[in-house]
Amino acid sequence: MAIDQRTQKLAKIVVNYSLKVKHDENVIISGSTEASDFILALYKEVLYAGGHPGLRLSLPGMAPIFYKYAKEHHIKKYPAAFDFQVKDADKYIGIDTSSNTKELSSADPKKIVERAKITRPISDYIVNAKDKIRRVTVGYPCLALAQDAEMSIHDYENFVFGATNQNWEKLGKEIDKILRRFKKGKSVHLLGPGVDLKMKIRGELAVADKGEENMPGGEVFMAPVRTSATGFIKFDYPAIRSGNEVSGIYLEFKKGKVVRAKAEKNQRFLHQMLNVDKNASYLGELGIGMNPKIKKFTKNLLFDEKIGGTIHLALGMAYKENGGGNDSAIHWDIVKNMKRGKIVLDGKTIQEKGMWKI
Repeated sequence: MAIDQRTQKLAKIVVNYSLKVKHDENVIISGSTEASDFILALYKEVLYAGGHPGLRLSLPGMAPIFYKYAKEHHIKKYPAAFDFQVKDADKYIGIDTSSNTKELSSADPKKIVERAKITRPISDYIVNAKDKIRRVTVGYPCLALAQDAEMSIHDYENFVFGATNQNWEKLGKEIDKILRRFKKGKSVHLLGPGVDLKMKIRGELAVADKGEENMPGGEVFMAPVRTSATGFIKFDYPAIRSGNEVSGIYLEFKKGKVVRAKAEKNQRFLHQMLNVDKNASYLGELGIGMNPKIKKFTKNLLFDEKIGGTIHLALGMAYKENGGGNDSAIHWDIVKNMKRGKIVLDGKTIQEKGMWKI
């Protein structure tokens, strides 16, 4: 079948820029059939690069069937075959699509959390074992995500490819400029309508996402010192996890921990996530969005966390590349619009109303 030229270009970017696939490397391509044309394009590009592509495919509807019918022994079964495949791989491509973003909204969240705990060693390895495997998560247009974004599929395709198929070397230099400033930082103060939150950071461990781990990339992220967050934040945008949309989230922190949590919608689910384990109520990440091509909130975190003039905070796990410091079964990013607020680094305003002052 004929493959869209934009799809072919994205495949080239992912294989040659994001992962830099080399001769004789094993590359896992993981995705659903909604992205079949993209999977084929990636398969070809990996071969062109001299790598060995291996596929991990899923079908629409598999996840809700699993969580509806799976018994305890299913939930607790460790996927040893997948573990072996991952440990044998040099590169991993995860494709973000969906046939129905709400398909898990009625699933038992306890089952989802317990399953995540069982499979966590694999996901931790993919994300954190950077000396053994490199990974990239790639956004790709599909009808369900277009519907969530309230766009036609044509407009959504233009949106996605506009965010991904750009000059990453050029944008990377702009992101590095901001990164250098944060690497010197020790404390961050978020201030504005709906937020007055202070935290300490280990700035030297801040990381720039320039499209090498996420596609699209476009952020600088770091881990707050675990017990340092103090203050409050009200999020403008809804947070979505396992098909559950939680909106109007208000969090209050003392000594790093969420001590008060409210939501206008799905507050019960918010509280369930905060109680997944002892560290789920602490912050694992502070990120600052910097992709100039992403200007609209689409209910897809891979894109929304990169919107310029926004920050996002993650409840739970801190990435090891940021120094770790908070170990949890969840990592849940929530986005806030800062275009009427400011970001203060070590007492100096470095962004105000979405505009950098560096």
